[in-house]
Amino acid sequence: MIITNSKDVKAVPTQDEIVNKGPVHRKELVSAKDTGGFSVLLVTFQPGARLNFHVHTYEQILYVTEGKGIVATKNEERTVTPGTVVCIEPGEVHWHGATKDSSFSHICMQKPGMKLAE
Repeated sequence: MIITNSKDVKAVPTQDEIVNKGPVHRKELVSAKDTGGFSVLLVTFQPGARLNFHVHTYEQILYVTEGKGIVATKNEERTVTPGTVVCIEPGEVHWHGATKDSSFSHICMQKPGMKLAE
C-alpha cells in the first residue's frame, strides 16, 4: 500500500520541452517505479501557463482540482473546472493548461510514455 499526502510533497518546476508557457509545477504523489505501472502527479499551472501539443503511449486521466483550465486537441478546446474528469486516449494529440485569468490544477494518472507531437 502506498499512502501520500500532497502537503508533504515538494512542488518542482517542470522545465522541459513539454512546457509551452510557464510556470508549471508538479508534485509526484505516486511514482511509476513504486507501482510498476501508473504514476500520479499533482500539476499546477499559473494563469496562462500551458503545455505543448503532445501524445501519450497509454491513457492519461486528468481530475481537475482547482481553477479553470483548457484541454485541447488539434480540433477543439474545452474549458474544464473542479470535478471534471478527462480521459485522453493513447496517441491523441493534445495540450492542457490554465486559462489566461485563472490558475489551474489537476491530478494526472498515467503510465510512462510521452512525446511531443509533430
